Amino acid sequence: MLSSRAASAAEGPAFNGADTAWILAASALVLFMTLPGLAMFYGGLVRSKNVLSVMMHCVVIACLSSVLWLVVGYSLAFSGGNALSGGLTKIFLHSVGRDSLVGTLPESVFFMFQMAFAVITPALMIGAYPERMRFGPVVIFSGLWLLVVYSPITHWVWGGGWLMDRGIMAFAGGLVVHATAGTSALVAAAMLGPRDGFPKDLRPPHNPGMTMIGAGMLWVGWYGFNGGSALAANGEAGMAILVTHMSASVAGLCWMLLEWVRFGRPSMIGSVTGVVAGLATVTPASGYIGPEGAIVLGVSGSLVCFFAVDFVKHRLMIDDSLDVFAVHGLGGILGTLLVAVLAHPSLHGVGYGATGSVSSQFMTQVLGVIAVMAWSAIATAIIIGALRMTMGLRATPDEIDEGLDLTYHGERGYTL
Repeated sequence: MLSSRAASAAEGPAFNGADTAWILAASALVLFMTLPGLAMFYGGLVRSKNVLSVMMHCVVIACLSSVLWLVVGYSLAFSGGNALSGGLTKIFLHSVGRDSLVGTLPESVFFMFQMAFAVITPALMIGAYPERMRFGPVVIFSGLWLLVVYSPITHWVWGGGWLMDRGIMAFAGGLVVHATAGTSALVAAAMLGPRDGFPKDLRPPHNPGMTMIGAGMLWVGWYGFNGGSALAANGEAGMAILVTHMSASVAGLCWMLLEWVRFGRPSMIGSVTGVVAGLATVTPASGYIGPEGAIVLGVSGSLVCFFAVDFVKHRLMIDDSLDVFAVHGLGGILGTLLVAVLAHPSLHGVGYGATGSVSSQFMTQVLGVIAVMAWSAIATAIIIGALRMTMGLRATPDEIDEGLDLTYHGERGYTL
């Protein structure tokens, strides 16, 4: 996302109104992905007695992440520091004035754009543990994870940290958002344990139409997610949006065909899951590739994620309930690796600079994936383990049977 532009904010060009207007709009689009996009996408996939609990998670995580980002998260990610973490000079946006710039943007606008990313990333993990995790631990886990996992990795990749110094290609959130959330979701789901009846005796999604609406909101919001990551209203933003849309379109068609061949008929849930897989896969590459690369990522992301869904649930026997790792995690990881090839100028990519090459860039991408996955997994295991010992994670059988909507929030998603 930031490459050398945001890292050299102090040396950047003067304020630009067009860039600022675009990033203000992009910030709204990225927040729209969580509220209401992700809330509806996930809400339709669970049983009706748990739909409000999933939506409540999205709302509370949005509020909590925003406050933590202001208090200390932004500073840990973007205030200089060392190779591993930012400092504390920008807590509560101290030292950030109305005239402070990041590139051509007011720093307050850059803060808001990054805050929207900080909101959606822990919210993605909701899909790993719905219908069985207590509300209190969800809130505490999400807050701790944002500070211990998300903020440092954001600094590594975008804030001047060690992976940025090595030239990692991570235009938007493939590593910082999807690989972190996907890996952590898998660990959390494994440590929490499966839903009752997993994997064979589970009810289907209660409202595929709601899921489709949520997926459409995510698709639209992804224009801001990837296009806004150019941090300017320019051709780079335009191409990022173009390849984002094409990857999603190709992946949705590919997933539909895979279901048609395997099960005899395509489903709404499958088609929109394919779209999301294509969006996640193109994300880290969106600023570096051309249309040919988008098609490759759409097909490969759909294929890999389609078979990963079955592998995680029926081979690994991990109840990552809404396929956060299989779709978001693996999609982001795949795109992070393939960009080393697809950025080649022969495919209308941006290339690797004067001294780079496919092989050297690929090794950098592999290193980044390994480091991000390892830290996400280790830190998540520690946080979940501590919460399990001190608070307990899992709702009681009676609470699960009653439904988390009524048990924890005193409301129902539907009245008869």
